[in-house]
Amino acid sequence: MFDFSTLLFFIGTSVILIIIPGPDLVFTITQGLANGKRAGVTTALGLSIGNIVHTAAAALGLSLIVKTSVILFTIIKSLGAIYLLYLAYKSIKYRKKGIDLNGIDNKRERLFQKGILMNILNPKVAIFFLTFLPQFVDYEKSNVTLQMLCLGFIFIIMTAILFGLLGYFSGIFRDALLRSPRNLVIMNILAGLIFICLALKLMTIRL
Repeated sequence: MFDFSTLLFFIGTSVILIIIPGPDLVFTITQGLANGKRAGVTTALGLSIGNIVHTAAAALGLSLIVKTSVILFTIIKSLGAIYLLYLAYKSIKYRKKGIDLNGIDNKRERLFQKGILMNILNPKVAIFFLTFLPQFVDYEKSNVTLQMLCLGFIFIIMTAILFGLLGYFSGIFRDALLRSPRNLVIMNILAGLIFICLALKLMTIRL
């Protein structure tokens, strides 16, 4: 379906784009630092799964609606900003508590859901998929939609691996750093401030 050189170039470009600091990457590392390596990996998986929605939307042309509709774009980014502010509020309010993921499945599911919502409610990701994936599609071959879906899923797998590693190692750093309750408070407040900054940055995005 794809030439080897095209696929190799796609993978190399994707790696660079994935590790460039952005809201999703910062969110993953923040969760790892604030709540440990399991939280970081779980959040990374949630963010990656959220990309399935954007891949399908780009392949089916739905992202074009978001790109051309100022009202819909504004609604989606506003919901994303509100959600980030909510996370900031929770981080600061419960700054003396960490999330214990040892055997508590519902907490893990909650972080997974947070990751999915964080990704879906960022219209910039939808536009990224709409503009990035078509550059590697061979339009002379049949089934362009299938090609975009395949490229999208390759990107999702790579995101899960790279974000997962970053979330895991930030969690290890957290375990070494947070030996005292005071450091836990500092990290949770810092996480809250980062969420506020991400919300403000999201609201400044323009079509």
